Amino acid sequence: MIRHYMTRLMAGRYGGDQLNVLLIALYVILYVVFLFTRMLIFEVLALILIILSLYRSFSRNLERRRAENARFLQTVRPAIRRWSAFRSRAHDKEHRYFKCPNCGQQMRVPRGKGRITVHCRSCGAVFEEKS
Repeated sequence: MIRHYMTRLMAGRYGGDQLNVLLIALYVILYVVFLFTRMLIFEVLALILIILSLYRSFSRNLERRRAENARFLQTVRPAIRRWSAFRSRAHDKEHRYFKCPNCGQQMRVPRGKGRITVHCRSCGAVFEEKS
């Protein structure tokens, strides 16, 4: 029954996206900081963030909300890629990663092979590393 009403309420509205998730996460963080510090500025900022998130969720201007989210994703995408690469390298126990000293290209070699000669596929540089 409640699901039916929520579906009708949200019909034609934007709903949630990645930017809204960030706004809500920042709201929670600021509100927790407010609870510990009792500084009014944190409560006001948290209130602004939750109101902005609700406004975006209930908005009927779908194109504008999509454009906002696209700009947000374009801004944070490089950081997300670096974080994903860092996590995958940290979990990869079978390989070592090196950067070419000449061009900066990232290379992967098997672990445990001792000192090896690495050839860069991009620029052709040759250097020696411990795997």
